[in-house]
Amino acid sequence: MAINKLILGDCLEVLKTIDSETIDLIYIDPPFFSNRTYEVIWGDKGEIRSFEDRFSGGIDHYIAWLKDRVQEMHRTLKPTGSIFVHCDWHANAEIKVFILNKIFGEKNFRGEIVWQRTNAHNDAKKKIAVLKDCIWYYSKSETFIYNPIYAAYKGDYLESSYRYQDEKGIYKSDDMTGAGINPNDLEWRGYHPKNVGRSWSINKEAVIKLVGEEKAKTMNSAEKLDLLYANGLIEITKNGTPRFKRYLDKSKGVLLGDIWTDINNLQAQSKEKIGYPTQKPEALLERIIKMASSEGNTVLDCFLGGGTTAVVADRLNRKWIGIDQSVQAIKVTELRLNKQQGLFSKPFTVQLHKYDYDTLRYKDAFEFENWIVVQFGGFANSKQRGDLGLDGRTRENQPIQVKRSENMGRNVIDNFHSAVMRYDKALYEKNKAEQKPVGFIIAFSFGKGAVQEVARLKNEENVIIKLVTVEEIVPIAKKPTLQVEIKDLGTSKNLREIEFLATGQSEAGIEFYAWDFAYNEQQFLPTVLLDKEGKQTYKFKAGEHQIAVKVVDNEGLESLEVVKLKINRVVERN
Repeated sequence: MAINKLILGDCLEVLKTIDSETIDLIYIDPPFFSNRTYEVIWGDKGEIRSFEDRFSGGIDHYIAWLKDRVQEMHRTLKPTGSIFVHCDWHANAEIKVFILNKIFGEKNFRGEIVWQRTNAHNDAKKKIAVLKDCIWYYSKSETFIYNPIYAAYKGDYLESSYRYQDEKGIYKSDDMTGAGINPNDLEWRGYHPKNVGRSWSINKEAVIKLVGEEKAKTMNSAEKLDLLYANGLIEITKNGTPRFKRYLDKSKGVLLGDIWTDINNLQAQSKEKIGYPTQKPEALLERIIKMASSEGNTVLDCFLGGGTTAVVADRLNRKWIGIDQSVQAIKVTELRLNKQQGLFSKPFTVQLHKYDYDTLRYKDAFEFENWIVVQFGGFANSKQRGDLGLDGRTRENQPIQVKRSENMGRNVIDNFHSAVMRYDKALYEKNKAEQKPVGFIIAFSFGKGAVQEVARLKNEENVIIKLVTVEEIVPIAKKPTLQVEIKDLGTSKNLREIEFLATGQSEAGIEFYAWDFAYNEQQFLPTVLLDKEGKQTYKFKAGEHQIAVKVVDNEGLESLEVVKLKINRVVERN
């Protein structure tokens, strides 16, 4: 399974293709058991089918539906991996008892994260308002990745604790002693903690940071105190008591527990908002990913939704896989990822139900050859020269040749037949004797001459060459067509207002449009991510502008149209 990949499909089927013990972290936000039609968010065919499937029965059916999928997720997790399951009150108890405890085991329960996602609603006057979601946290084994998470100090704590300041910054004054008496403690600058019934408690992290872990192990308490004092990290009070200076800008914050109240749900005006009603804030996923994975680890989200998991994992230098049954979920996530891609970003792929003919037909020839050979189940030839024109081989070592063309003629068969005999004469004769194909040719279509020659070789020379069309290997569809009309709405505040109307057509049906009002021909960076109607108005300053619109159909195929505008000096009329 390739990583950094968006996959359109039922996660149960896709999960079966992922190797066991290859995933480090799974976060899922599965559809809640609300049995409400508002859970159909995108409204495309894949999502509707999923909705009807999981709610065709009651709670038992829903649990069985989700359990099958979590069982596969457990298989894909590494022994050190973890899973976070985001749910609400409708079925959180059943999910814990009948799915997670059964599959992961009660001993691997790591916590219930309570995320306060909202404040009280008006319905609190009639009943207790639901302000939280539950996120169940389980590991696969007793050894798992865990990085402590810190949150910023709250205002009242800052005011009461960080009350001092020197040339290095704001700090709080910490006690340097702990409970009990240690007979190995030494006196330092006339102060001994045993005189007050205590022992030295010296900040280990500060010492290690100054001299390293190995050197710190060899130092006694007095030597450590001298080191901290020499570096301005100890102050001595008027009564001779040493205290540690903990600077605010060096502090990690307060260690978090299982109640998270410091991450707000997305508001309508949020820059992150993409029009997905149950979209989770990036800060929430950032915290989970940092807590339970390391850079380079692989993160999986099987109910991708608005794509936040993939977007955050990509930004945090994790590998990732995102799966969803909704074509809109996959394509919106793709656009979000494109928008944050930079010079050093890792590439990613998108796997749809069908592939665009034009994209396959006219993409880089070598890239296409390698890709289609792998899709066929073979092994691509990494060499581009000295390969007799062969592009790969099957698992039984039969040669494969790829022609990225239509209507292949007889000459291709002749050349291929000759190359196959030279490639491995013994294998050629063996396959011929056993009535197996001596090789395969893959192309978009074959002409009459090629078909006749293959038939002649089989009938007269007992040589079988298999002709395989690209569409027999991967489903192909035509991408949608797109037209854009513009209308000048006049001038306001020295800006020219233009109305754009995009009309897409596809046999599969149109899903949505996206707009880039500052298109630079290098990359489509959507200003408007999700437009269901294809109608937008935008105000422009005087000058030249390029506007690009994408249309996405129900198969996930897309087309792009670019509009070039030249706005003359804008003068308002009185």
